[in-house]
Amino acid sequence: MTTGNNNEWIQQSRRAFLTESACGLGSLGLVSLLRQSSWAAQTSPSGLPDLPHFAPKAKRVIYLFQSGAPSQIETFDHKPVLHQRHGQELPDSVRQGQRLTGMTAGQSSFPMAGSKFPFSRHGQSGTWFSSLLPHTAKIADDICVINSMHTDAINHDPAATLIQTGSQFPGRPAIGSWIDYGLGSDNENLPAFIVLITKERYGQPLYARLWGNGFLPSQHQGVQFRSGKDPVLYLNNPPGVDFEDRKAQLDILRRLQEGQAQRFNDPEIQTRIAQYEMAFRMQTSVPDITDTSDEPDHIFDLYGPASRDSGSFAANCLLARRMAEKGVKFIQLYHRGWDQHDDLPAGIERQCKDTDQASAALITDLKQRGLLDETLVVWGGEFGRTNYSQGELTQTNYGRDHHPKCFSIWMAGGGIKPGINYGQTDDFSYNIIQNPVHIHDFQATLMHVMGIDHERFTFKFQGRRFRLTDIHGTVVRDILA
Repeated sequence: MTTGNNNEWIQQSRRAFLTESACGLGSLGLVSLLRQSSWAAQTSPSGLPDLPHFAPKAKRVIYLFQSGAPSQIETFDHKPVLHQRHGQELPDSVRQGQRLTGMTAGQSSFPMAGSKFPFSRHGQSGTWFSSLLPHTAKIADDICVINSMHTDAINHDPAATLIQTGSQFPGRPAIGSWIDYGLGSDNENLPAFIVLITKERYGQPLYARLWGNGFLPSQHQGVQFRSGKDPVLYLNNPPGVDFEDRKAQLDILRRLQEGQAQRFNDPEIQTRIAQYEMAFRMQTSVPDITDTSDEPDHIFDLYGPASRDSGSFAANCLLARRMAEKGVKFIQLYHRGWDQHDDLPAGIERQCKDTDQASAALITDLKQRGLLDETLVVWGGEFGRTNYSQGELTQTNYGRDHHPKCFSIWMAGGGIKPGINYGQTDDFSYNIIQNPVHIHDFQATLMHVMGIDHERFTFKFQGRRFRLTDIHGTVVRDILA
């Protein structure tokens, strides 16, 4: 065999090998894709086949996210020392040279500001609550207050992104998307992950990526419900199109898309089919769940007068309870307006008036219906506020800057010990001195009560296995029931 003939034989063999094995290699690639997608795992409605990892304590989550960061000093973290030393300089030994935002780094003075609002103990637990939270104080023995939360981010967008997705950088899946992807849905007629935003409350921007699917299949992104007659955009049929017409259209569209899926082996085509079919089923399920006219007066009274105003925080809390009854897996409420850099006393009073009664009512309502033990409820923002005043300090007025080193949240329901306080800050609510809880610890605990081992629940993307808690995070077992 000549050298030329040998080269030709090698080229032909290589060509034959690639041609004959293309199907096999393509199949391997497809299998890899399918293992990462809800198509292969058939996560609608049952989730991944190996989840949950163990028996869950909670079946669903209702997350009441207070965007803008409520001041822990005016709500849950009672600090009489700040009141006693009102107007005095923050000691260097307390600040320890920690970074500040650009909004106060240039201040020549850092006068400490005690809360204008008195605190008192409530419940058998003796938990301290501000006078701003009289309704939450009544459920003291049903909730777990964590005063030792801390985060890595000092500004709103990265901090909100971190607590919602596990990373300060955009592009990761939201908590609800991870839960939807892993555990699937308990109601085939409603999305497993629903988002509600309080209307006419303004503050820090809320980007859709906070409830986005990131690199997970797109059917796991959160679905935003709006107030008014069209809770989900483009869900209703246009004029002249009836139920049977739309069903026929979707049947034709499904056949076309299935043909495309067979041709291109793209899992996202199957996702698109599932989304169209979900939208069709939602045409009847959404009006039913968002119509609260069948709720008795005593329930509206429980949630407060604003619960009759569609789109208010109170109305959204009532909707969240209805969604929990229907098996929605992850319900996310956003309430903006907590960013009080100045005029804090008046601003936080308005915010608490918006949220206090309805948040407590949600716990009470779930409990009286036997749903609280299987529903995890979370209340809190993205970081805390400084103990010193931003700008001018008076006896009656002050503002507070961002503070990532400590803040407060509360949790209640499925898998969480009721009526306890966890973690402690120093006398100045500046540093944590006992039982710190990082954002990833919080996320690991949330997944744990849903039956998920956060270290084992990963998704391979661009050559790396990602998880919600990134590379660290520990379940806070002391607060588990």
